[in-house]
Order: sequence, then structure tokens, then C-alpha cells
Amino acid sequence: MNGPVLVIGEALVDIVRRGAAEPVEHVGGSPLNVAVGLGRLGRDVEFVTHIGDDDRARRIVGHLAASKVRLAAGSSTAARTPTATAVLDENGSATYEFDLEWQLPDPRPTPGARHVHTGSIAALLEPGCEAVAALLDRHVPTATVSYDPNVRPALVGDDPRTRDRITRFVAGADVVKASDEDLRWFAPGRDPRDVAREWLALGPALVAVTLGAGGAVAVARSGAVEVAAHPVEVVDTVGAGDAFMAGLLDALWTQELLGDREGLRGIGPDALRTALDVAALTAARTVARADSDLPTLDERDADPKEPW
Repeated sequence: MNGPVLVIGEALVDIVRRGAAEPVEHVGGSPLNVAVGLGRLGRDVEFVTHIGDDDRARRIVGHLAASKVRLAAGSSTAARTPTATAVLDENGSATYEFDLEWQLPDPRPTPGARHVHTGSIAALLEPGCEAVAALLDRHVPTATVSYDPNVRPALVGDDPRTRDRITRFVAGADVVKASDEDLRWFAPGRDPRDVAREWLALGPALVAVTLGAGGAVAVARSGAVEVAAHPVEVVDTVGAGDAFMAGLLDALWTQELLGDREGLRGIGPDALRTALDVAALTAARTVARADSDLPTLDERDADPKEPW
């Protein structure tokens, strides 16, 4: 199936603080990172978001263009461009504080889209999350769907409606990716693998779970597979999950499964393991560099012994 991937979700500027150093700003947002990741891997991508018309927005527009991602018309109507302050600890792990308003004015389907991806803040924060759900529903007859909850507790709190929304998006997706942290937040005290199996029963073709240094696991109708994390010296973990998501979609695209709902439902263990390994490699390349700098196709597939 021909056609682009449509990515729907927040774009923002990350303000990164590392100890006593001066804060550094760079473009971020989970769905934006997925769109950029796919664009850098040579895929055809359109991105729908809600940013302003200010200096930070212009940085976002330039960042997308440099990665060959098209910004959908109507995406620059916010009063100001959102920000997220990421505070990194000594291990490179991040905690976040957000300043954003999420809306999705006048959402319209993208003709010919083979696949639609969304997640994170865009699928959980009112009022825009309802518009995202409606736009996904309009694409379901002709495109496959992926979802990454990428939960930000500092933003959504512990509102029971958040878990209900996550459940609804999981049930409507063909491909779901979550971190073990997401699943422990969603179902405290439960084994993330058990939660993944329960999510699979809701309707997706596959559910992938990232386990940090423990690699990743995925469950599908053909069974469960696991892959190890690629060895890497971690600089910071910002964008790791988004890189994994982009790598997973890229691998499924290579296997000609994006846009093919029945094909995804029939994915076998070998194809699933290959897709997971590609996703894990994409994430490893990203955490080896600062500031959520997702790799190009050449960088990802370079010999790990060579500089890149």
C-alpha cells in the first residue's frame, strides 16, 4: 500500500537542565520525535500539531523541514509554542515539567495515508484528545493505527479518566508500544508483560514493551518474543522511547505491513523479532547522543565500530 504516515500530536521545545550547567533548548515532543525519526529514516511523513507563530515555533518548523517531514496546514494556531522542562539526573534519566495547551482545531483526514500514529500528551490532555480520537476514527477504514501512551504523570496526574482514555486508544490501535514504566503506572503492582497480554486481548495486532537496559518484549497472536538491548554508552534517555517507536514502524514498513491490518494480525515470531531488534537499535543510537538526536538511516545502520 502506498501513501504517507500521518503523525498526530504535540510539538514543543524541551528546556534541558543538567546539574549546574546552563539550560539548553531543543525541539521535542513525543509524536514530533516519531515523525522526525521516520523522516530521517527516509519515510514519507506528514505531521499534525498545535504550535504558535513565534521564535520557538520557527525552530520546530525548521527542524521538521530538515528531517523532510511535512507540517500539516492549520498546525500553527496556538497562542504560544509549548515547552517542557527536562531535568536530568546523574544517570541521564529525565523528569519533566510542562507549559502547554493542547488543541487540534479543525482536524481533517489525510487522503491516502497508509498509517496513522499518535500518543503521549496528544491522546490524553483535554480538549485536544477528543479531536485526536475522532481523527483516528476517520482513518481506521483505510489506514492502520499505532499508539504510544508515553504517560507523563506530572501532566495528567492520577485521573481515572486517563486510564480509560489509554484503554480506548489501545483497543483502537493495531500497533501499541509502551514502556515498562508506563505499564507500572497504568497497573501498579502488575507485571508489565501480563498487562501487555491483556492489552493484546483488547484488539491490537501486537503490543511492544520497552524494558530499558533489559531490551524489549512484544506479544502478538503468534506468541511473545524478546530482544536484548544493544550495548551502548548512554548519554541521556530523552527520546529513547520515541526512537524505538519510529524504528518499529520503519521495520514494519519495510516488511510491507503498515496499512495491512490483516498482515499485521498475522505477523510471525521471526518478523516480530526482526522489527523489535531494528527498533532497539534505533533507540540505542539515540541514547548515545544528547538531546534526542534520532539517527538517519545511514547512521543507524553504520558499523558500530565506526564513528557516526
